[in-house]
Amino acid sequence: MPDLDLNIGGRVFTVACQSGEEHFLRAAAAMLDAEATPLLASMGRLPESKLLLMAGLMLADRTAAIEDELRQLRSQLAELEARPPAEPQRIEVPVIPPQVTETFAEIAARTEALAASIEEKVRA
Repeated sequence: MPDLDLNIGGRVFTVACQSGEEHFLRAAAAMLDAEATPLLASMGRLPESKLLLMAGLMLADRTAAIEDELRQLRSQLAELEARPPAEPQRIEVPVIPPQVTETFAEIAARTEALAASIEEKVRA
């Protein structure tokens, strides 16, 4: 069982943990230190127990707010999942717009007229 030295609020604490859990303990200590450091800056020197209590309470408050938000989001998700699926919209798109057909007919007529004109000139 490894012992870790953790720095929280400028103080070093030696804590034992299970092998392989060191990373998690260091991350938790860093969170606690992030709460303790501003407390020390604003309130000055505090007894160890009060510092840890205040920092722990601040983390607990933040955790409670996040858990409330998570509960609300899960409730909203459950509502959305319980809704019947929306009726798919049917949108009809013509494969060939009518303007294209009219344009092709006009081009065909012009082409036939040009072909007829060229044939007359060739015969003449």
